[in-house]
Amino acid sequence: LMNVVFAVETVLRELYSPDKINLASFGNMTPHVHWHVIPRWMDDRHFPQPIWGMVQRETAVIRPLISQEILARKLAEFLDPLINTRGN
Repeated sequence: LMNVVFAVETVLRELYSPDKINLASFGNMTPHVHWHVIPRWMDDRHFPQPIWGMVQRETAVIRPLISQEILARKLAEFLDPLINTRGN
């Protein structure tokens, strides 16, 4: 699971060039496993607070739009060696 979380982080860093990435895992109401991999920029509306925290500034910075297809392809490329070496 952590290999996938780190792969998503790596791909998001490559595609979006954020200032940092927040990794978070919650299961407050229903016990389950999921991860948030959140790209952050110093000029985003909530920085340095969490994205669900209070708005710090009213900015509308336009970030590059990356299609789901590009994101999926990059993630598959990154994960393929990890997956294919597990069975050997």
